[in-house]
Amino acid sequence: MKRLNSLPEKTFLKIFFLYFSCAFLIAAACMPDRAEMLTGLWKIVSQPSKGSTNCFSIGGYAATFLNMGLIGLICTALYCIPGEKSDSAATLVTILTTGFGAWGINIVNMWPTMLGVVLHAVLRREKIGDHTNQMLFSTGLAPFMSELMVRYPGQDVTGFSVHGILTALVIGLVVGFFLPAGLSNSPIVHKGFDLYSAALPVGMTAFLLQGVLYRAMGVAVPEAVSDLSVADPVIVNTFCVILFVSCVILATFMGCGPREYWKLLSDRDHVVNFADTYGNATMLMNVGMYGLFILGYYNLIGAEFNGVTFGVVFCMLATCNAGSHPGNVWPIMLGYGVAAQLFQLLGMLAGGDFNQHLNSQAIIVGLCYANGLSPIADCYGWKYGLVAAMMHFCMVTTVPELHGSMCLYNGGFTAALVCLLMVPGLQRHFKTKRERKSLRAK
Repeated sequence: MKRLNSLPEKTFLKIFFLYFSCAFLIAAACMPDRAEMLTGLWKIVSQPSKGSTNCFSIGGYAATFLNMGLIGLICTALYCIPGEKSDSAATLVTILTTGFGAWGINIVNMWPTMLGVVLHAVLRREKIGDHTNQMLFSTGLAPFMSELMVRYPGQDVTGFSVHGILTALVIGLVVGFFLPAGLSNSPIVHKGFDLYSAALPVGMTAFLLQGVLYRAMGVAVPEAVSDLSVADPVIVNTFCVILFVSCVILATFMGCGPREYWKLLSDRDHVVNFADTYGNATMLMNVGMYGLFILGYYNLIGAEFNGVTFGVVFCMLATCNAGSHPGNVWPIMLGYGVAAQLFQLLGMLAGGDFNQHLNSQAIIVGLCYANGLSPIADCYGWKYGLVAAMMHFCMVTTVPELHGSMCLYNGGFTAALVCLLMVPGLQRHFKTKRERKSLRAK
């Protein structure tokens, strides 16, 4: 087992992606509604997926797990293309895309924009493998592709049509062709303080698409079609506990003990690639421990699990190899808790109708992407991470109006806006933790 720890990072991550994907497929076969698995999957792919689309409600448990598992296998296969680079960014986008398989991405709507990125690579005579990350990040616009395929420009779902499929394909090709330029420049804008870096160009593209396809032509933006029925918490918790505990056990057998993991948690530097810096075993340990940390938090605040909140666990886990761990995410969680209590009090004083409780759907989803601000807590300290989270709390429920709830990276987009507002001030007026330590030493 310890040989896994000595494998090259890219080889180990492919094994990890395959293991992760197979976990969902095995779970699908174990679900009580497995007899309706394929019919449920058809329901998922043939319905719109904008906003908080609850795949548990649309297709059932088995179909949702099947969709997530197949998406994970597609991601894994893409990282077998010659020239690909399996690293922390690949881990982020693979787990993120798989998580969205429960509430926005399916095995049909993910292809149009991905083919656009392929077109970009072919016309520029570049290796397709070099653009694997960009292909998967483009699926943040998958809800737009579903809208075009099954009901645009109307409000009622009419199902797949030749016209709809061609429209989605053309727009997906155009968007996917130009998106890589924005993805490569996004870190310059937020200066590396938003781990969900792709969210900024994807969110801006969704903003533009809503303006062109709906607002400019006076076409009404359709409503989401699914409900948020509560799922069985036993199913959700059992699957997550088994998956995350198995990661902890495997990491232990690979050679990661408490001392090795504490080194990751206590490192004063902001590290963006755990597998490369600390080793494969420590990265896998963080997957398990961070996953249990997220699951424990959602149970503690009384979150009601459905397809969305189940998927959010994995969307938040996506940064497990790219910079997030319990040690730098707890300030973000605390900031959300402080903001919820503060604005509830202020709302009462102002006579407002406060509905952004800590366990409400929008806030649960918002917190998932607020953890992308953990570099602020890493670099400047937990108090600044708390303030960043409070700003994110205030903005995350208003941003969907910009893109009509058709951008899956809404919270990451909000995190980028927080960075635009906060980071320049931090860099001008405050010292980083390392700078403060250096001054104290002098």
